Amino acid sequence: MFKPLHIDKPSPIVSLTIEGRPVRVRAGENLALTLLQAGFRHTRLTPVSASPRAPLCLMGVCFECLVEVDGQPNVQACMLEAREGMSVRLQHGARRAGDVHDT
Repeated sequence: MFKPLHIDKPSPIVSLTIEGRPVRVRAGENLALTLLQAGFRHTRLTPVSASPRAPLCLMGVCFECLVEVDGQPNVQACMLEAREGMSVRLQHGARRAGDVHDT
């Protein structure tokens, strides 16, 4: 489906978890593409109808690739690089009122 660009210098491999499943990927890989390559067909379920949504624009415009990263909800997967130890969960519906994080 997706192929990485050829790069002159190989990147180190990092380990992260997606929905509790260990995944190994090159450091710096786009997280949205990592999810797709790992077999996840959607990144979130909509709040009203629970319809599955997946990455669309891959440039931070559409907000279809929202996931929870290291406990923080509503993170755009397409705008984040994979890093060692990252914990990713698919997002289900709207976040709870108490899920406010300072950035």
